[in-house]
Amino acid sequence: MVPADFPAPQKAARVSPPTLNGDFNVQHPQPDSSLSSAGRAAAAGQDQPLGLTVHAMPQPGAMAASAPDTRSGRWKMLAVLLVCAAPVVASYFTYYVIRPEGRRNYGELIDPQRPLPALAAVAPDGNRIELTALKGQWLLVSVAGGACDSACQQSLYFQRQLRESLGREKDRLDRVWLVSDEAAIPDKLKPALQGATVLRVAGLDQWLQAAAGQRLQDHLYVVDPLGNWMMRFPAGLDAAGAASAKRDLERLMRASSSWDKAGRL
Repeated sequence: MVPADFPAPQKAARVSPPTLNGDFNVQHPQPDSSLSSAGRAAAAGQDQPLGLTVHAMPQPGAMAASAPDTRSGRWKMLAVLLVCAAPVVASYFTYYVIRPEGRRNYGELIDPQRPLPALAAVAPDGNRIELTALKGQWLLVSVAGGACDSACQQSLYFQRQLRESLGREKDRLDRVWLVSDEAAIPDKLKPALQGATVLRVAGLDQWLQAAAGQRLQDHLYVVDPLGNWMMRFPAGLDAAGAASAKRDLERLMRASSSWDKAGRL
């Protein structure tokens, strides 16, 4: 088959047998009607113009029509971000705003909450920091003089047991003993203080406050990861009270599980 755009081979003239008068009848080939106009022109030896295809430029109206699609994509992305942030927002709102009254806490909620002050503190190794450096972790705080009498030792014992009772959540809670005077810490206490943060601080009454008729060292205090003192356990904690305090701590861990993880924030 010969392509339409190329000339077909020319057919030779056909000669018929001579007639009675001796003449020959010559039949010339007729043009092939199956050729396209371009093919016929090419066969005739004529030059043809080069054919070009012109693509239309995008119209302003089409570009404007795509703008709503872009805005729609941005709104969808914003909706996805809001869905991801919803658990964090809900836990903050429930814990700090709603605070259902139908559930009784053993510890007393502090309202308004009191943020960690920028008080100077000294660690046993002489390192100096500010209390605000403790932010980013749940804190269970005890206060006592360095000599640590029997009541102080019992408070430190329950502090340690409460943290251990949280199981896998215990790494979200730090034990902090704030020493309120210059008295030396007995060597016999040092093994029990392994893993605890011990800081010598003055002026704690600017931040913490005991219940009426009690002393600062009579309580255990809870500080949230944002650095706010938000709960105070009753004075004279015993085994039954420690069980109730444990339930409070477990609720706090659950309420903050969506936004607080082990380690400093």
